Amino acid sequence: MNQKKVLISLTSDNEVFYLDGARTGVFVVEAMHPYNAFTKKGFQVDFVSETGTFGWDDHSLAPDFLSSQDKLDFDDKESDFNQCIRNVKKASDINPDEYCIFFASAGHGTLFDYPTAKGLQKIASEIYDNNGVVAAVCHGPAIFDGLIEKKTGKPLIEGKAITGFTDIGEVILKVHGVMKEKNLLSVEDIAKKYNAKYLPPIGPWDDYSVTDGKLITGVNPA
Repeated sequence: MNQKKVLISLTSDNEVFYLDGARTGVFVVEAMHPYNAFTKKGFQVDFVSETGTFGWDDHSLAPDFLSSQDKLDFDDKESDFNQCIRNVKKASDINPDEYCIFFASAGHGTLFDYPTAKGLQKIASEIYDNNGVVAAVCHGPAIFDGLIEKKTGKPLIEGKAITGFTDIGEVILKVHGVMKEKNLLSVEDIAKKYNAKYLPPIGPWDDYSVTDGKLITGVNPA
């Protein structure tokens, strides 16, 4: 296992989702901020999606979410971030033994494809089994729906504490109806399904994370 290599997963889903007709997909700063944090610490980062493709969440491009240095880095086609994410790999082309951290980035698109992304789930399971860290932010814990721990053969999150985007947050964003209509499970639903302990933040937009051994989850871009 390479102690200095991190794999950040992306959703491949990029369909119309929001009530205003906007598309979901990768939430920009939920891929960019982890990339910046890891590279500043000297880690080498690769991006991966189940299909080797991705698209941006339209709402994540709005000034409320993308501004100042983030906006400059995003708009600069030659920024380190853009050069790296442009070379997104396909899950089937990844050797999990090369990585010490699997980080599931987010966006509502993850609710569509992460639960059936067997390639990404296998990679995360292998990294965890190799004593690496598995982490997820916001809607990223959708990756845990069907993710099995190799050693035990049980769901990875069973009996563990996790957090992630809140059900009340979905209501505030007015997407709970669309999620129900499309049979999408929320992070809280997934925690219940696999008998994990869901720990909510005090407020839905708070900076909040939970560590349970080698499993780390967070609520928002913050």
